Amino acid sequence: MGHVRQLRATTLRMICALALTLVALAANAQTYPSKPIRIIVPYAAGGAVDIIARIIGQPLSEQLKQPVIVDNRPGASANIGMELAAKAAPDGYVLLMASNGIATNMALFPTITFNGRRDFAPIARIGFAPLVIVVPASSPAKSVKDLIAMAKAEPGKLTYASAGNGSSSHLAGELLKSSAKIDVLHVPYKGGAPAITDLLGERISFMPNNSVEVIAHIRSGRMRALAVGSDKRVPLLPDVPTVAEAGLPGFEATVWWGLVAPAGTPLEIVATLNADTNKALGDPAIVNKLADLGVVIGTGTPDQFARFIQAQTELWSGVIKAAGIKPD
Repeated sequence: MGHVRQLRATTLRMICALALTLVALAANAQTYPSKPIRIIVPYAAGGAVDIIARIIGQPLSEQLKQPVIVDNRPGASANIGMELAAKAAPDGYVLLMASNGIATNMALFPTITFNGRRDFAPIARIGFAPLVIVVPASSPAKSVKDLIAMAKAEPGKLTYASAGNGSSSHLAGELLKSSAKIDVLHVPYKGGAPAITDLLGERISFMPNNSVEVIAHIRSGRMRALAVGSDKRVPLLPDVPTVAEAGLPGFEATVWWGLVAPAGTPLEIVATLNADTNKALGDPAIVNKLADLGVVIGTGTPDQFARFIQAQTELWSGVIKAAGIKPD
């Protein structure tokens, strides 16, 4: 009998604690925000994810009337920062600048302690930049069809660079290999910068890379863009065809960004952040800043962003499994 009473008391305490938590979250949602908001960037300062976070953080701060602080937490292929965000209090004061890793790292790192779909509440998609298949200016390949023909003529001879095993450039290269049924050699680097250096030095045949990092080289004429990995042509490179136009229908490989919060964040706070993010993305000054980087803005609802993350998770998990990709 004493055991039953103890069990009931324990259950009652748990129910009371849960009720108090729910009351606190509800009260927080009504007064939100009342203190600075932190956006965790799981990469080092200066990269594309960091730049996007800082661009969007400024107008968000103005609209929310609170400081928005970018907190760089790089390491372990973005897993350190993502885990920190996943385990933060779901009160709207810690957000994550999410990108491709939230959809790919579960397949790449089966032992990570968080789930990219279960442990986050999507807020708003910010936009994307297509991965651009680029070659050195001296390359005889003038199109993706040329590149595929060269690869098929000499299997295993052409090389493609990536920013590292499991990176977006690596996954895009493997998707191209399987879609075109070609045999090319993957050469992983420790980051995009040294890979680009070797591509410019003509030590690598081609590279799929995000437009943010290669647009200056394309404009200078040191690189040639063969195709973009988006589903349609992009304003930054209007004369460059899509990979689908080049004869590989359904091919799509982009880098993308969006804001998420820890799972359990009140819907009212998610709705506030979604509305303010979408409003910021309608500001002509922000539009121009992102466009200069090659970012195509893609606003929407939290549900639409959730469906997008799910689709990306399914696509790249399949590519990772089929190619047997292992991270560095």
